[in-house]
Amino acid sequence: MTFAPSSDVTVAVLLPCYNEAATIAGVVRGFREALPSARIVVYDNNSTDGTALQAMLAGAEVLRERRQGKGHVVRRMFADIEADIYVMADGDGTYSPADAEELIRTLLTERADMVVGTRRGVTADAGRQGHAAGNRMFNILYRSIFGTDFTDIFSGYRAFSRRFVKSFPAVSAGFEIETEMSVHASRLKLPVCELELDYGRRPEGSHSKLSTYKDGLRILWMFAMLMKETRPFAFFSMISAVTLSISMAFMTPVLAEYFATGLVSKMPTWVLSMALLMISFLIFTAGLVLDSVARSRNEQLRIHYLNQKQISAKALAETPVPRQNGNDKDVRVA
Repeated sequence: MTFAPSSDVTVAVLLPCYNEAATIAGVVRGFREALPSARIVVYDNNSTDGTALQAMLAGAEVLRERRQGKGHVVRRMFADIEADIYVMADGDGTYSPADAEELIRTLLTERADMVVGTRRGVTADAGRQGHAAGNRMFNILYRSIFGTDFTDIFSGYRAFSRRFVKSFPAVSAGFEIETEMSVHASRLKLPVCELELDYGRRPEGSHSKLSTYKDGLRILWMFAMLMKETRPFAFFSMISAVTLSISMAFMTPVLAEYFATGLVSKMPTWVLSMALLMISFLIFTAGLVLDSVARSRNEQLRIHYLNQKQISAKALAETPVPRQNGNDKDVRVA
């Protein structure tokens, strides 16, 4: 069945694209069939292969973001488009438009702010085997730092509430934007769900834009920056512990000599160890202060999130909840 929301509920399908002429028309037609009343918007990010033309011919609204990078596109999409429910997918055809109904159903029934379509069979896609190890490593790292809300932080197939979209700061420039979305949900303790979906193979002529090492380093750097901003006490405590360990390594032989002979023959080493000790204490103190600042920022973000308009109870009651063949998919509620 196709999804037909109440006339008071608006749905927007957002498709960031860069050189996806081989697939974008099929993706647009798929979403038009699955969500006939939705606004389908393709954001072209300086494509050179006719992506914008193919999207327009397929019936999508095409807008442009000239700053290169998926993060810039997502920031522009979230700022420009007004809707009650947002569905974001990639234009490469690896995500099935038919699954959008299930994402929206889960968003509505679970009253969630974000539903992530986790990728089943992601490593079966041609060219993705090289990314599989990094994908697993970053997901494990995410869960160890930010919490266990998500198992696939890099999925590009997601459904959002208006509250999430209009409270999300979106400061990333590239593919690390999905990580930032996940951290935003975790830091504000927003209701989120995961829905396991099939992940398709790229058709011939379509290629991944990810660079294993370049984008991997950018994502790792984003992890560090997000940890500094959201968990400054843990971040600076680790730096403080490393500095303290170096200080003790320099200090120990000097103290051993002093207790044995009553003399300090390596005065420069002693001065360096004491300087590192003081730096360690200063870094630890900075972490304590910044932790209070981070808590205050989280409270402000939470208040801003609560001030956003949500779907009215009347409109929600009038919106039919779609199901696929009467069978629910596995839903993980964080």
